[in-house]
Formats: sequence, C-alpha cells, structure tokens
Amino acid sequence: MPPPITLIDDEFVSLWYHVDAKVVHHKIKTFLTPGVFERLLSTGADVLEKHGVKKWLSDDRNNVVIAPEDMKWADAVWHPRVQMAGFRYWAIVVPSMAVGALQLKSVLQKRRKQGLIVELFETVDEAMAWLRSC
Repeated sequence: MPPPITLIDDEFVSLWYHVDAKVVHHKIKTFLTPGVFERLLSTGADVLEKHGVKKWLSDDRNNVVIAPEDMKWADAVWHPRVQMAGFRYWAIVVPSMAVGALQLKSVLQKRRKQGLIVELFETVDEAMAWLRSC
C-alpha cells in the first residue's frame, strides 16, 4: 500500500487522502479553534469532488466538542456539498470524552436519516478495514 497523501498536518488536525482505498481520513488532535473545523472539512470536500471519493474516516478519539457555529456550517454548507459529490460511507472512531461522544450521536442520527452509511469503531484499523470492504 502506498502511503497516504498528507493534506493538512498541524497542532489541531491531520488530513490524509488514501489514494489506493479512495478514503479521506482526518484526525482531530485537540480542541479546535475557530476556522480549523471548516478548513479541515472543506479541504476534504475538495478531494471528494476532485477524485470521486465516497468514503471518509473520522478519527475523533481526541475530539472534545465541535463549536455550535461549526456544526451549523457543516449542516448548511459542508454536508450538502459532499452529498452532491457522492459521499456515501463514513467510519468514525468514537471520541473518548463523553461530551464529544454525545454530540457525535446527534450528528450520526441526522446523517443516517440523510442517507449516509455510518459505522462506529474503537480503532482506526477497524474503521479502515470496513471502508476498504465497502
């Protein structure tokens, strides 16, 4: 397997594109300051649109909580954009913090109602294995 292409790697997040598996993969490292979440998701959306990617792996183990204004932006702008691009499979490595896990459950239910196939995992390896099988 070739190594993934690194798109973002800073103190807040990492974002990769696994060309062989056609998977966008992000890792949240810490609490996100304003603008980081939007930059992360927008960069990933660019990959979905440019390369016809339908799979996303979210490593959210270190995610505390996403700011309400970022969640509103994701609902209003990002999700319609990636839905139009063909986003279909979302593997999530669950946050270890209770508040992050609670917020994720709300998003998870909403996205499933919108037609995404979403699965939760304890490890990145399990999540990637599932996405490769889709």
